[in-house]
Amino acid sequence: MTDIIIGTAGHIDHGKTSLVKALTGVDADRFPEEKKRGITIDIGFAELELGSVRIGFVDVPGHEKFVKNMLAGASGIDAVLLVVAADEGVMPQTREHFEICRLLGTASGLIVLTKSDLADDELTELVTADVRELVEGSFLADAPIVAVSSKSGEGVEDLKTRLAQLAGEVGEREDELIARLPIDRSFSVKGFGAVVTGTLVSGEITEGAEMEILPSGNSVRIRGLQTHGKQVNVARAGRRTAVNLGGIDHAEIERGMVLAERNILRPTQSVDCEVEVLKDVPQPLRSRQRVRVHIGTVEALARLRVLNDSGEIGPGGRDFVQLRLESPIVCIPGERFIIRFYSPQITIAGGAILDNAAERHRRASFDASRTQLAKMASGDNLARIKEYLAIAGEHGLSFADIAARTGLRRDELIKVLKPGIDSRSIITADQSYVSRTPFDGLRSRALAAIGDFHRREPLSKGIPRETLKEKLFARISPDIFRAVLDSLVRENKIVADKEIIRSAEHRLELSADEELARERLTAIYRSAGFEVPKLEAALEEAARGTGVAPAQVRKIFQLLINAGEIVKVTEDFYFGSKVIAELIDKMRNYASRSTDRLIDVAQFKDLAGVSRKYAIPLLEYFDRERITRRSGDKRLIV
Repeated sequence: MTDIIIGTAGHIDHGKTSLVKALTGVDADRFPEEKKRGITIDIGFAELELGSVRIGFVDVPGHEKFVKNMLAGASGIDAVLLVVAADEGVMPQTREHFEICRLLGTASGLIVLTKSDLADDELTELVTADVRELVEGSFLADAPIVAVSSKSGEGVEDLKTRLAQLAGEVGEREDELIARLPIDRSFSVKGFGAVVTGTLVSGEITEGAEMEILPSGNSVRIRGLQTHGKQVNVARAGRRTAVNLGGIDHAEIERGMVLAERNILRPTQSVDCEVEVLKDVPQPLRSRQRVRVHIGTVEALARLRVLNDSGEIGPGGRDFVQLRLESPIVCIPGERFIIRFYSPQITIAGGAILDNAAERHRRASFDASRTQLAKMASGDNLARIKEYLAIAGEHGLSFADIAARTGLRRDELIKVLKPGIDSRSIITADQSYVSRTPFDGLRSRALAAIGDFHRREPLSKGIPRETLKEKLFARISPDIFRAVLDSLVRENKIVADKEIIRSAEHRLELSADEELARERLTAIYRSAGFEVPKLEAALEEAARGTGVAPAQVRKIFQLLINAGEIVKVTEDFYFGSKVIAELIDKMRNYASRSTDRLIDVAQFKDLAGVSRKYAIPLLEYFDRERITRRSGDKRLIV
């Protein structure tokens, strides 16, 4: 079964609702006031099956006061029936509705001349010419024109045949996006609770699934689904859908909200877009202008900023703008919208979302911003993602960030990212992604910082990892920091030794005086045995007569520790490595002659020839190094 959503469009009293009733037998006017006044106030719905084709009709009001409601109904339609009364011809709302459908990107449709029984052949011919002039050069330029009388039924069967043909020409909706249902109605059904309706514009909804209402963020459970009046387990894109929700009261839901998959999309109040201004608007679209934005089923107020030097877009013009919304909305790139003047409320422009998480643009960077937006407008999903990453710079974006920016399903997003990753234009860093250029910039800065550290501290083994992170990567994802270091290690540009980072080319080179100080320190601790001097005294003795400052000698001392020539037992006790090694040999020889391999403090003092002052720190050091293991008051020699 092929499903298609068709919306009506046209001037008030041109017979849109009567036409839908003639086709389906359903009166789409739901409210008593509509029936009493004889005009459609809000959107209505009806269905028609034509063999293997199932059509959902969205009937919209034609009065200029209810264009807001018309716009809510026009979102998500696949095709349009442009309705023109044969006895009146093209009228103001005919033009506005047609322009709205064109700006919303409606790709196909039919033109219906209603009330054909009230017009003679000459008048019908004039109206036909009038309509052809209106739609010239548009998506309806070659659309069939069908004359119908809803009253007599003349032309209705011909129209049904045309509708079946139209349904076959409308392509399948893309299924790469997550489930999104812009809500156009919310009500409560006794015994069931909250119910929302709308056109499922992408993805699919499954009974029992957990979803959320945006922008409020309320979590809901799908208790039941209906499409085309029938209970179903799964609703798919392109169908009018009623959803019974659990976990929420219908009073918390209103038209303009979106039912969507959980934890993917994010509300926004700043969007970049490309807009087209209608040719016959009375004034240009200007920066700082307050406008009404209609996207999906929501109307939101916004301040507009034109991203060019003049700050305006004239009638018939096309350019990039940023919309700063007064309330949060939910949208995805490619989604189309309508702009109307704040007052008087007339349609002035339409466009498409390019970036749903836009940052403010500085006038000085307009050229760069326009170049990026042009690439987003003309490119595919991967091209847009590359521009989002270019804007994010060295901070990169997480997988969740990119999903929120695109609305793509997880599997589809992985597929889209793969060519960029394979070509190395996008660098992966666990769950973060960054463009190649800023990533290479981070690598260069990291190498420069490591080199600077070596020049300042030539006797240090290297820069501590945390110091480098705080210096360059404090506001950058830890994933990206690790990826930068890993890439430099793989290319043998740096060496990561536990928590110390050094250049692969770094070599410790001591001057003659520094070498003399190093030899003196080695001799002091080699000859001292376990009767080592205090550290400060050892440093002063090594520095004496060499011209090397004690602070520098301390760094040389650290080099000896790093090299394993001096062993740090505590902050107060340092011993020559040979002395410690000999003591370990003694302990293991002692253990080999013992039945239980145990040694107490007194025995250790005798074995090492040290006082308790040294015995306890040495034993605790051996515990840490797992040469001994404490067992009550004794130690087991491992």
